[in-house]
Amino acid sequence: MRAMGSLAVGRVKPGMSEQRLQRKLIAWWALVGALAVLGFAAQAGDEEPARDVLYRYETAVVGSLFYLLVLGVILVIASGLDPREVFALRRPSSWGVAAGLAVGLLISLLIVTALLEPVLGAGEEQGLDPTGWESDRAPAFALNAIVTAGLGPLVEELLFRGVGFYLLAQFGHTAAIAVTGIAFALVHGIAVGLPIFFIIGVGLGFIRSRTESLYPALVLHAGFNGIALAAGVFN
Repeated sequence: MRAMGSLAVGRVKPGMSEQRLQRKLIAWWALVGALAVLGFAAQAGDEEPARDVLYRYETAVVGSLFYLLVLGVILVIASGLDPREVFALRRPSSWGVAAGLAVGLLISLLIVTALLEPVLGAGEEQGLDPTGWESDRAPAFALNAIVTAGLGPLVEELLFRGVGFYLLAQFGHTAAIAVTGIAFALVHGIAVGLPIFFIIGVGLGFIRSRTESLYPALVLHAGFNGIALAAGVFN
């Protein structure tokens, strides 16, 4: 177990106390809790979402504004910390190991979700997969794809495998992987999907821990979302 004091040495601005770092962890939990409540509240409605939401420009606009708002809160929580450290914005310890882990985990996650989805029905519960491809609405879909496989993974990785992992690493990397995995699952707000999202979150946390970098987890997350999005459209 690494003490918070040693975790912070040389990585925070002068005057950053252990107590202030603990307050940042509380603030992180408050953000995660608020997002989880919003996620479950959105899924609790009786009305099913329209199956063409990813073909609507307003979906991309609202999604972008939401993620930018969350990003702003993340940056406030991380203020006073070295962004290269708190967000792990550094080269992986080994590009070869990172690539191998990313490919292996991507294949594993796709297999696990493919096996669990028919049983749990998380994708059906979320209700975002279009019923098919509509070429005349391709521009709107492309914008939503950028949000889903680009902006979304970026903000979520900064939140969970970035500042969350950094603040929880004082309890050990195993705890940081598990707790950020739980938080990642809860924020998606889909009860039947908790096992799937937890497994995905743990996989992303594992690659963040092994490579000591956010980049492989970000690429893995974006790739997974992109493949899932394409599968939903052309399935």
